[in-house]
Amino acid sequence: MGGRTVRISSASRLVFPEVGLTKGDIASYYAAVAPRMLKILRDRPTTLERWPKGVLPGMSLGEDGFYQKRIPKGAPAWVESVEITFPSGRSAREVCPTEEAVMVWAAQIGTVTFHPWPVTRADVEHPDELRLDFDPQPGTDFSDCVTAALAARTLMQELGWDCFVKTSGGRGVHVFVRIAPDWDFVGVRHAAIGIGRELERRMPELVTTSWWKEERGRRIFVDFNQTAKDRTMASAYSIRARPGALVSTPLSWDELPHVSPDEFTPAEVTARMAAPDPWSGFGRVACDLAPALRLFEADLERGLGDLPYPPEYPKMPGEPLRVQPSRKALRPNDSD
Repeated sequence: MGGRTVRISSASRLVFPEVGLTKGDIASYYAAVAPRMLKILRDRPTTLERWPKGVLPGMSLGEDGFYQKRIPKGAPAWVESVEITFPSGRSAREVCPTEEAVMVWAAQIGTVTFHPWPVTRADVEHPDELRLDFDPQPGTDFSDCVTAALAARTLMQELGWDCFVKTSGGRGVHVFVRIAPDWDFVGVRHAAIGIGRELERRMPELVTTSWWKEERGRRIFVDFNQTAKDRTMASAYSIRARPGALVSTPLSWDELPHVSPDEFTPAEVTARMAAPDPWSGFGRVACDLAPALRLFEADLERGLGDLPYPPEYPKMPGEPLRVQPSRKALRPNDSD
């Protein structure tokens, strides 16, 4: 690819035995989608989700699969990297794709899913993408996520934004906006909270921004913490390490209400390469984050503060107690 030769060892080894998908099949798939996928990954620090033994029933991430956050030893010289800093203060050099062959090389070392940061190597501290994750809770399904995502599109159009949509590769929906890299991760997260809360006001029976699962009910969770530093989403065109080997697939807004996530297998997505690219316009315009930040600031005036960060984060300024409501110890004056 592009003058590179990538050897695939053990190409016949089954990675997804339930659907008969081999390591060679995965490499061939990533070779087929690489031209479009590189537009998504180019120059972005990218975490590799590797499953060297395959994705088998009963396996779990952390024991059988793992996140490769540092460029592997022995990587070819043409696989570039960029230094990123984690919330802990530690740093690492992470894979930074610059050419199509990188995706095939990653498949060779057992990568199933690509997780790019919302930044580029030019400035790893200021995101140029805002990403909203519509996460279905028990009792909800993909169609509910579609309804929430369509409402988000309406809101974003009111903000003057152009947004793009894809399946998560599961039952969720992801909405992406290219933004000007003028704000840090905290600012982008605040904008996501502002958008999520506004959707919650408009659709209180369907949408929630409650971080604690016990408070979400049968609603779609807008996962604002996916915009926190070192939190990533599966990239467009990534295979997910789940039953069926489904793909996180870019869609047009017109087709979103009419699809099922189960139809987006690697073979089906490969066939879609012959059709126009639904994300061809992504990145042409960098949107101004300020309108969403005004939503967050208006909530502050209403007495709504920040929301909890992920559990592995250091305590952040302005963050409320990171304790789920049912486990909060009663204060002396709260027992009446």
